[in-house]
Amino acid sequence: MNIEIRRLNKRFGNFAALPEVNLDVRPGELLALLGPSGSGKTTLLRMIAGLETTDSPDDGEILFDGVDVAGMHGTCE
Repeated sequence: MNIEIRRLNKRFGNFAALPEVNLDVRPGELLALLGPSGSGKTTLLRMIAGLETTDSPDDGEILFDGVDVAGMHGTCE
């Protein structure tokens, strides 16, 4: 599965947890997210996984094989 993150933004109040994140993960690639506490690693992963509606992006796209799944929490298609 191809995962593309395009211009993803997430703010918590005045704090920009994810400012304009872009990322491509191609089929078969192994990816590690590294960064200090508070850099947005968990927020990004929760948004990709669609675990909570509170973690839906403020702006941008999360594409699985070209299909935008941002904001599709709790839906089956």
